[in-house]
Formats: sequence, structure tokens, C-alpha cells
Amino acid sequence: MLIDTHAHLDFYEELQPVLDAALAANLSAILAIGIGDGPATMHRALEIARDRSTTYLRIFASAGIHPQEAHQATPENLAKLENLAKDPLCIAVGEIGLDYYHFENPDIDIQQEAFRAQMKIAAAARKPILLHCRTSDLATPQAKARFGTASASEDLLSMLESDWAPTGLPFVLHCFSGTPQDAARALAIGGYLSFAGNLTYPKSTLIQQVATEAPADRIFVETDAPFLAPIPLRGELNQPANVTHTAAFLAKLRGVTPQAIAQQTTANFHKLFSTTP
Repeated sequence: MLIDTHAHLDFYEELQPVLDAALAANLSAILAIGIGDGPATMHRALEIARDRSTTYLRIFASAGIHPQEAHQATPENLAKLENLAKDPLCIAVGEIGLDYYHFENPDIDIQQEAFRAQMKIAAAARKPILLHCRTSDLATPQAKARFGTASASEDLLSMLESDWAPTGLPFVLHCFSGTPQDAARALAIGGYLSFAGNLTYPKSTLIQQVATEAPADRIFVETDAPFLAPIPLRGELNQPANVTHTAAFLAKLRGVTPQAIAQQTTANFHKLFSTTP
């Protein structure tokens, strides 16, 4: 059975058909990401986990303030996150991180301050963090003009090395889209790499290289649903059931069976998040 380690379940107008499809696709669990539409609604994933988790399809939750909402990392919202992180069903803080991709995103210092504050909350709760980091190489021209030569991936990895690694806690680079060098730095300090539907895209050669070579006990598969549908569904509304396509593609890259990928990534999930199978 597979686990979708990153899905935005609160983004669906009709959730039950999505969960039914996940169960039919032989998923055993979903990690619902709790960023909401901003901090005011970052509790929704935890509510879904409480209300919709069953013996047959378990739903866990995270909570966090996305870097695009970093200007909303007020003392009040950070206190809310601190309370959410104490819930046993909230197994991680995230997705958090850095994003210099859009011109409208908060200033770099504001993003980094929010990221650092949330790392402290996660460390205090002894919870792993789920990381968002969109490569600055593909940023819009307006964003490149605004943020200059700053690299979100370089800044994120440097902050992980200085601020997070000393905690001894793990982290997940969600929807990994970096370089082999980025992967090596993350793995060296206890990171896990999670591969989404963009792994299946023809131009994702560097990501495919990393996915082929990464240690088996440090990988996950995810959908980032409702975004990033994998081939052959690219362009459609994504859903957790489609993680089977990414898992099959990853299995082919690594020369193993889809069943082996399912078993390995499921074992990795329960080990990282200290959950029972």
C-alpha cells in the first residue's frame, strides 16, 4: 500500500470522492498539508484528519505558514501554530521554507524570519519539518529583478545547516526539484527527498537523476494534490490516487517493482513520523 506524503485535502470542494478514489488505489494513508489559504485556515487539515481518518485510510496532518504568507507570521499566528503542533495527529510543521519565485512574495528577510520562527516551534514540539523551496532559476523576470542573485535553495540549505541540523530532527524536501548537489547537502544533515508528479515530466532530468541515486531509506512519493498531476494526467486536477503513477515511474528509474517502492516509502513514512503501520 502507498502513502501520499503531501496533499492539500482542504483545497477540494468535494472531498469524499477524492478519499474514495485514494482507497480504491490502495493508499493506506495521506498526509494532509495544513497551510490553508493562510494562517487563518491552517487548522483545516487537522480538522480533516480528525473527521475523515478511518481504519482503512488514515489521514495525518501538518500545520505551517507558507513562505508566500510569511508576512502573516505574527505572534498570534505563530502561537496558533504552536498549539496545532502539539496535537498528536499533527505529525509535522509545514510546509514552510523560502520562495523567491514570484514578484509579489514577501521580502527575503521577512521570509527567513518566519522560517526561523517556525523551525523553533517545530524543534520545541520535536516534530519534523516539511519544506517548500522553489528554485530561483525559474523565477519570473520581475522576481529576478526584485530578488537579484539570491538563491532560495542556497539560503534554505544554509539555514537548515545552521539552525535545524543541531536539533537532530529530520526534515522533508517536499516536491524535490533541486540539483544532485542540493540533495547531497540535504541528505548529509538528515533530510528526506519527496518526489511529486513533476518527476515524470520529460525535462526533469536532474530530478530523475537524484531519484535514481537517492538512498532507498530517504525517499517518499507524493502528489502535492490538487497540483502537479503526473504523466499521463498532466494538466488535470491532481488527487492522491495519482501517486501510483509517480511511484511506478520511480520504480522504473530505480529498477525495482512498484510494490517494492510502496513498501519502502511506507516504511520510511512510519519511521520518520513515528507512526504505527
